[in-house]
Amino acid sequence: LKPAGTGGFEALPVIEWQSLALGSAAGFKTPATALVPMPDGTPPALLVERFDIRTSLEDKHLLALEDFCSVLGVPTEAKYDGTMERIARALRPLSTSPEEDVLLVLKRSLFAWLIADGDMHLKNMALLEIAEPGSTQFSSVRMAPLYDAVTTRVFPRLEKDRMALKLNGKDDRLRRADFKAFASTAGLKAADADTSIDDLVAALSRALNHLELPPPLSDGSQGAKMAEQMRAIVHERIEGFA
Repeated sequence: LKPAGTGGFEALPVIEWQSLALGSAAGFKTPATALVPMPDGTPPALLVERFDIRTSLEDKHLLALEDFCSVLGVPTEAKYDGTMERIARALRPLSTSPEEDVLLVLKRSLFAWLIADGDMHLKNMALLEIAEPGSTQFSSVRMAPLYDAVTTRVFPRLEKDRMALKLNGKDDRLRRADFKAFASTAGLKAADADTSIDDLVAALSRALNHLELPPPLSDGSQGAKMAEQMRAIVHERIEGFA
């Protein structure tokens, strides 16, 4: 449960809810979320369902969530020091579905750029590892669902926020050519990359046109105003993407 903050960051739960809603509509696996009303006029809190724990007592699988600081063997304070290429290189030999997961890294990078998420660092990307009961090794190692996605540029002093991790040597002014260059470096087929890019841009555009805040938030509140600002930023980036 993520309570509201202060100084403009009281809208963080609303912005993250909207970011994850766009991510889900764009085809990403996302945890279930809900905006929870709070008392005494306090802005809503964001409730996020855990996806790294068992859902029933009968389920005997073992689950582990390993973020990319751990995967890459770097300390938490170095969470902004990686690159998307380095993530792809580390991911390919670990994943039990490497082509799908490396392609997912491409799509996650593009999504972060299009929604102006400047906080997709090494701790906000992770592997979800699952072992069968009694097994000594993981039978499934896949990219974890999308989490902690948020349009950072709507917040005070972050109006010029850049990507947290560089892609093709850049953290701003990214173009289609940069994502195709990443795909090539990561060993993805050009046709698969092109299709994924086109599909994601189209799906995000459709979602943006149909997304609505829950009724209690469509009342001119700070969260609603910043959510509208977020949609304007995403629309501008989609329109300018080439």
